[in-house]
Amino acid sequence: MPDDRRPSRFSVDLFPAARGWIRDAACVGEDPELFFPLIERESEPQVARARAVCHRCRVLLACRRWAVEQGEDVGIWGATTAAQRRAIRRKLFGGPAGQATGKTVRTRRE
Repeated sequence: MPDDRRPSRFSVDLFPAARGWIRDAACVGEDPELFFPLIERESEPQVARARAVCHRCRVLLACRRWAVEQGEDVGIWGATTAAQRRAIRRKLFGGPAGQATGKTVRTRRE
């Protein structure tokens, strides 16, 4: 039975800021559960399978940037785990929360 507390990552309506890129994502049509492993360790096979989908995606960087900017703290987004995104936020924004400075995340253009 699906977890009703966790929205589908593919619903454009739930992620209005993602409307520009989400329709082109390689994960559209994949089982959303693949991208929300119970354990997000580097060595987990499910994490590797989710990342394999991400690595063939033409909007990988837009997805990753969106997840970092939104503070997405669950699941695989742009081939990163929640812990990796927290580390990116700390590096970009400083401090544990990473949102106090108001800086904008910048990555290479897709």
